[in-house]
Amino acid sequence: MLHSIWAVAAAVFTLNLPFGFWRASVPRFSRPWLLAVHVPVPIVVALRLFSGLGFQLGTFPVTIGAYIGGQLIGGALRRGMRRER
Repeated sequence: MLHSIWAVAAAVFTLNLPFGFWRASVPRFSRPWLLAVHVPVPIVVALRLFSGLGFQLGTFPVTIGAYIGGQLIGGALRRGMRRER
């Protein structure tokens, strides 16, 4: 179980990097911004189900942290690329 949660967290983090990158390039609370934030959710749910992780309460902080971390790091990468120009 412990191995599975960290594998899912790594997948969630990696999945959210491009979505965070995209989110940082569009106006806040616009339709594309909302899509960049919410499109990965069903994919994360599918990852949890297919990995056998399920929806145990103790696993949520790790996966939510990976989700937010991927979004934030992806956005930071976008902003960093914008500064280099």
